[in-house]
Amino acid sequence: MTSRMGLVLTLCLASFGCRRQVEPSYSPAPLSTALERDDLKQQIAAFLTKECGTFAAPKLFDAPEVPIERLKSGQQIYMLRCVQCHGVTGGGDGVAAVHLSPRPRDYRQGIFKFTSTPYGSKPRREDLVRTVSRGIPGTSMPSFRLLNKREVSDVVDYVLSLTPRGELETFLANEAKASDELPEDTFTDAVDNVRGRWRDARQQTIIAMTREPAFTHEMVEAGRKAFQAAECSKCHGADGRGAFNAEVNLDAWGQPSKAADLTSGMLRGGATPADIYRRIYGGINGTRMPGHDNVFKDKPDAIWELVAYVMSVSNRRREGDIPLADRTAPAPALAVPQK
Repeated sequence: MTSRMGLVLTLCLASFGCRRQVEPSYSPAPLSTALERDDLKQQIAAFLTKECGTFAAPKLFDAPEVPIERLKSGQQIYMLRCVQCHGVTGGGDGVAAVHLSPRPRDYRQGIFKFTSTPYGSKPRREDLVRTVSRGIPGTSMPSFRLLNKREVSDVVDYVLSLTPRGELETFLANEAKASDELPEDTFTDAVDNVRGRWRDARQQTIIAMTREPAFTHEMVEAGRKAFQAAECSKCHGADGRGAFNAEVNLDAWGQPSKAADLTSGMLRGGATPADIYRRIYGGINGTRMPGHDNVFKDKPDAIWELVAYVMSVSNRRREGDIPLADRTAPAPALAVPQK
């Protein structure tokens, strides 16, 4: 992580140096630039300015009550700490991005992996606050715990000004490509589509079907059996080291994606029981990790059993227990996870 952050800092200094900088501006997405008709491009650009503002005067879509001073504060933090990876427009295309794996998030699609909402839903604002505050282990996204609550809130608001901008642009560019025109009702449809999904997410918080239990050895063993019965091992392997052997797929951002190595101790969506519960129940957006709420609706305690098993497996390497390479071999005795 230290070497990666050093690389980001070096690239940042090389790119910006001590020269007087021209104020950045938002760039159109590839879908827009690929359109053949300039008038359609201009319509889209004008609409994005109307709904989401400009770099000089950002606007929070669907929340005009947020003062521009807050967004400018968030923008200042973003340009200091985030732009090197995520890019000026939030496309995950900052100067350091090409050197990082996994690639930084492209906010413009409106897809966020680690949420407290069901698979396919938008995140709640609190989810983004949590990610900024805690970071994502095993990636170049660090924790920003040194930011105070207001600073975290401001930079999250700024990200939430970039995200719907990209979603609206994608919707309109796809419509323009398909029909070679943009009638007035298309803009209304774009707003309703994006606004509706973000508003719906506020009412879609995952709530555990049963109360969190005390974890025991018996729960870990039951979780191991549930892990096999639900065919989790097809991606993660019987030993939990799915990243080494699972089939490589592309995620929603077009990047190679493998099943997580559960034994690494770096659970990217969080390592608390509640975090792991959400990943099992709601899945991971943009990846082939689906939600399992319907799978376990008739046996809700099985999710907590899986939580116990994943927590135990994720502690193996810390305890010096190297996972078995043979996926067909029986699993070793596992420690009971501690809260």
